[in-house]
Amino acid sequence: MIDALRRAPLMWGLSDQQLERVSETATRQALDEGAWLFSQGDPARRFYLVQKGQVRLFRLSPEGAEKVIEIVCPGQTFGEALMFLNAPRYPVCAAALEPTELIGVDSREFSAMLRESVDTCFAVLGALSQRLRGLIGEIDNLTLHTAKCRVARYLLNHCPEDRRAFELDVRKGVLASRLSVKPETFSRVVKQLSQDGVISVYGAHITIINRQELTALAELVDTAELNPLPCQPGGAEPTQAHPPGTPATNRR
Repeated sequence: MIDALRRAPLMWGLSDQQLERVSETATRQALDEGAWLFSQGDPARRFYLVQKGQVRLFRLSPEGAEKVIEIVCPGQTFGEALMFLNAPRYPVCAAALEPTELIGVDSREFSAMLRESVDTCFAVLGALSQRLRGLIGEIDNLTLHTAKCRVARYLLNHCPEDRRAFELDVRKGVLASRLSVKPETFSRVVKQLSQDGVISVYGAHITIINRQELTALAELVDTAELNPLPCQPGGAEPTQAHPPGTPATNRR
């Protein structure tokens, strides 16, 4: 468990003794596909690190409509900012998109540890600040750009420059909600990109044929992006070499 905790960007500034302390009150949890971890309004006693699988964070309207807020991938944490509040409650629901393994960290114990070390506190705040920076980018993406731009950005974020293809790892309906577009709009954009020769689609397999054109559609040319860290497959560490405060802990 300590090795898994150490790989989480939020924990990069912790010493071996602190990681040992966190592990003493942490718990492992396994969820089947579709199983709920918590509901919005539940007391927030723990935050979570995804080791395997994916978790969708979403809100439900009074009418029962679902809005996906974030898709959390291996190596990412969620719910950690709530430990700084008095009597916190989860503002979203959390459910597994596929069979998922998580580590639940005791929020009260973790915050008590932060109070004992200014350096550790600043390291964690640095990681949370980077997350906030990513969320600002998300807001910008969802409010200032077209549906085609949002879809193009998602495709580029999930296919590094040294690769031409990848598999969509979430259902299209969930992904459409995450990008704040209707499922039919998402399908129409993907179909148009395919017809224009920018991408090719075979089931869940996406191949980028014209990266330059896709980049132009994503409006990424000569801009500094604030996008959160893409999913790290298999829980791998991000490539940044610096420990605390430098990486995104990513929502996004």
